[in-house]
Amino acid sequence: MTQPSHKPLGWLGIARLGLVQSALGAVVALTTSTLNRVMVVEMAMPAMLPAALVGLHFAVQITRPHWGYGSDLGSRRTPWIIGGMACLCLGAIAATHAALMMANTPELGVLLSVIAYLMIGMGVGASGTSLLALLATRVAPERRPAAASITWIMMIVGIVVSSIAVGQLITPFSAQALTFAATAVAGCAFLVTLAAVHGVELPKGAVVAEPEAAEEALEPVPFRQALKEIWAEPLARNFSIFVFVSMLAYSAQDLILEPFAGLVFQMTPGQSTQLSGVQNMGVLLGMILTGAIGGRRSRSGKNRLATWAVFGCIGSALALLGLAAAAEIGPGWPLKPTVFALGFANGVFAVAAIGSMMGLAGSGQKSRVGIRMGIWGAAQAIAFGLGGFFGAMGVDGLRAVLPETGHAFLVVFVIEGALFLVAAYLASRLDHQKSRASAQIDGPTQLMGRGSPLTQG
Repeated sequence: MTQPSHKPLGWLGIARLGLVQSALGAVVALTTSTLNRVMVVEMAMPAMLPAALVGLHFAVQITRPHWGYGSDLGSRRTPWIIGGMACLCLGAIAATHAALMMANTPELGVLLSVIAYLMIGMGVGASGTSLLALLATRVAPERRPAAASITWIMMIVGIVVSSIAVGQLITPFSAQALTFAATAVAGCAFLVTLAAVHGVELPKGAVVAEPEAAEEALEPVPFRQALKEIWAEPLARNFSIFVFVSMLAYSAQDLILEPFAGLVFQMTPGQSTQLSGVQNMGVLLGMILTGAIGGRRSRSGKNRLATWAVFGCIGSALALLGLAAAAEIGPGWPLKPTVFALGFANGVFAVAAIGSMMGLAGSGQKSRVGIRMGIWGAAQAIAFGLGGFFGAMGVDGLRAVLPETGHAFLVVFVIEGALFLVAAYLASRLDHQKSRASAQIDGPTQLMGRGSPLTQG
């Protein structure tokens, strides 16, 4: 019997899936920001420890292409989304208990942390990749850029709300307050996910009304062959390199910002957590602005996304120079405006870059949305892991040899700024490559300038 025709997801359905990204962002913010600060400042652990743990959760996500490949072959995504979120939430609660355990039994605390962050990485990768594949196949082509924008923005909203709420809940700081905050965030995130995905995915074999919005029938080639075919495409390969370098620069400050605020500006845990909220509010504003006007074509018909990516990278480099000055001057520097500016520039570059990613995911000789998103997601995850670890390791090493703690952060911030300048150059080169690409690639890259979170969700 012929399956009834189903319409692609409307705006309400897209917003529902965006709630999953909000939940992902809320839980990840707790584990990569607040727990990092607690281990470094309150537990007096070296910054390399939480950086290595966060790097571990990113390293696990190298398997993202496998999950995307499975999605391309037609496996159901909802169980992966729910199962991944459950794994993420349980890992976040375990990571919180492990961090507090380090005060009395550091060996056992570190062991439990390793297990917890492995769970976090598996949960983020499974749920995030499956969600992106579901969006790509349930949303009509003309709405995919906007759908990516909505999910990205909602993830940042989740991070901002989580940062502010946790900052309030753990003030004044205590182990009990932190445990309660982590449990509340994880529990709410899982319940929101259950409600958001209920009934969204079509039954297997269902027909989508608009043929362009339906999944493509892919020839069943082995995973390695599919991966090799995509990597052989110059634009896909060079875009992967840009994603890696830009996200390396983006993530290098992620694990050291709150310790920087605590060690150099003497902020309390609640204050430094709220500082992360200020940064993410800047990210949100940058995304909204870029999404509103960044995707418009110029009078000559040229797409402006690459220009916005270059602008965001250069702006991020300048903001990091501002943080370097803050490290030298100390509490007299206007830290919050500088952090807000960094977040704004980060939002501009990230939306433009990942907006292009969503368009390129369906381009090429063989459109495999899931595996393409998996490849770029893996590149981003590896960059995040390495950036966070080497940023923290650089601070630890420099603090051991430099007379002032602020000088160690200064050097790291300057290096991060230089990486953003390299990313700006790579983005400008990608623009030239897109201009030389075929009409098959040129069409899908006419995006609105917004994207969807990969590693973070």
